[in-house]
Amino acid sequence: MDKFTLKTPEEIEIMAEGGKMLGEIRNKVAMAVKPGVTSGELESLANNLIEKTSGKASFKMVPGYRYATCISINDVVVHGIPGKDIIKEGDIVGVDVGLFYKGFHTDTAVTVGAGKIESDKQTFLDTGRRALKEAILQVKTGKTIWDISQAMQKIVEGSGYSAVTALTGHGVGKNLHEEPAIPCLTVGLQKFSVKIVEGMVLAVEVMYNMGKSEVMYKNEDGWTISTVDGKISGLFEHTVAVTKNGAVVLTQ
Repeated sequence: MDKFTLKTPEEIEIMAEGGKMLGEIRNKVAMAVKPGVTSGELESLANNLIEKTSGKASFKMVPGYRYATCISINDVVVHGIPGKDIIKEGDIVGVDVGLFYKGFHTDTAVTVGAGKIESDKQTFLDTGRRALKEAILQVKTGKTIWDISQAMQKIVEGSGYSAVTALTGHGVGKNLHEEPAIPCLTVGLQKFSVKIVEGMVLAVEVMYNMGKSEVMYKNEDGWTISTVDGKISGLFEHTVAVTKNGAVVLTQ
């Protein structure tokens, strides 16, 4: 179990402080998603909000990446680089952001619609929120990572969508990405996979597509990953700690 870098209750308290601030940052950036706003303006807002904490932008600590956020629009699944892209009415926009605070990272994401969106897109987003909620209910001692993945997959595929197979959630702590990996579906996972124990802190991440599950690099930047079929994608993520009193969502 050592490789999972279990956290003490005191360390989880620190992560809870950072996670609370990060949740507020995520919400404010998501509320700023409107037609006519650029992804770069969302990035600037996130940077300004992070500067008001005593923390740092987690994503800027990733080698080769120099932004506080990933802003993923429509068919972009993850790692959309903020810049000059203008958000249009009806776009689906994923906001992914991390905070490094007092030596620990927290990580969170949400996907929202810009302006008025079609009912099928709203249903798609509601499904992602529900899948994340159900997945978090599995974060408890005695359960396994398999149980988390199965909960996501059941909601996503049961609603007619596809779970992304090539990307996973992850442990989080002193490093932004730690073990264990948390797939969005159970393919390739043993029924009794990694057991969930007290002290784990997990970035539970639902990544799913309206069309097929296959993804690809969209361009030459080496980061932006999109759906192969061009259909929209969604991303919902919370940092969740396993405590003696059960799961605690740190980025609520």
